[in-house]
Amino acid sequence: MERPRQLPLDLGHGTAYSRDDLVVSASNAQAATLVDRWPDWPAPVVVLAGPAGSGKTHLAEIWRDAADAIAIQAGEVAQGAAAFDGRPVLIDDIDAEPFDQQGLFHLINNVRSAGSNLLLTARRFPAAWGTTLPDLASRLKAAATVEIHEPDDVLLAGVITKLFADRQVEVEPHVVQYLVRRIERSLATAMRVVGRLDRMALEQKARITRTMAADAVSAMDEGQGEFEL
Repeated sequence: MERPRQLPLDLGHGTAYSRDDLVVSASNAQAATLVDRWPDWPAPVVVLAGPAGSGKTHLAEIWRDAADAIAIQAGEVAQGAAAFDGRPVLIDDIDAEPFDQQGLFHLINNVRSAGSNLLLTARRFPAAWGTTLPDLASRLKAAATVEIHEPDDVLLAGVITKLFADRQVEVEPHVVQYLVRRIERSLATAMRVVGRLDRMALEQKARITRTMAADAVSAMDEGQGEFEL
């Protein structure tokens, strides 16, 4: 008779967005430096631009905590401008959906007048946002834009190692390097593969090996049995 598998409990491993949890490499060093130097910023409005999974949200959340900023949704820009009280403002993924251009223009003006700051994160540079309001386009041209590149090997390996350590799971360096070479270059994918391997190790009551890592990557590539972290 096949022995029933151990079903691991969901221990609620959340996404850690503290400064101590940030792994810095050449791909995000400029953005990390900018966040760390606040409030000594080169412009009232800053745009962090980079591909999905590059760590923009992590950096934005570090800044939001340090600056005690108010986070508003891209679809609520006009309301945010009307309710602006002088505190710094964060809008994550501003280009993920259509936004009120007039509202963003007024918000930027309010931020500049108050001597405050606005941090925008986006997948594309402002010139690619399809802005049709000339006054807003002018304001965005004056913003300081910092590019975040897709994770390099150093960043991806560091993130994977830290994610395993946070789960108190020991993994050999060669397994980490195997994952770096095989998974999509995305921090979100790194989180998913670590979660999957942790679950597999608990179910099998075994250490994480290269073979197990290969199975996990193969299953993810095929879209089998995905679960939320």
